[in-house]
Amino acid sequence: MFINTSSRALLTSFFMLLTLLSCVLCAPLSAVMQRDVWVPKITCPTSASTWTVGGTFLVTWDTSSKPSQVTNPTGKIYLRYGDATQSNPIASGFALTDGQVEVTIPDDTTPEKYMIVLFGDSGNWSDEFPIDAAT
Repeated sequence: MFINTSSRALLTSFFMLLTLLSCVLCAPLSAVMQRDVWVPKITCPTSASTWTVGGTFLVTWDTSSKPSQVTNPTGKIYLRYGDATQSNPIASGFALTDGQVEVTIPDDTTPEKYMIVLFGDSGNWSDEFPIDAAT
């Protein structure tokens, strides 16, 4: 009986073993770990809303569709302009189950049309609405 002990054969066998092991370990995880992703609909602001730079406003969302297990129950709110979400949240650390949070529009916000992005379990966007200059 001939056993190939070359480094290439050993390396191939080692990687085949790792591949099989990773398949065995990953398969049960998908069956055991059930994740409910909650994407609550933002109810305010709407396209009929007009906010102003420096003003404080109430962001609201529908909590009626909350699943029994929320993966990330703590929320953050960002402004989104065009194709980019701003890097700093305008609100954070609130419970998604609250259904609302007050936000203040930063003084350095350029008057334009924006969307609110609600992050927690997932990210969802409001309707586009204008933010006007402070008067």
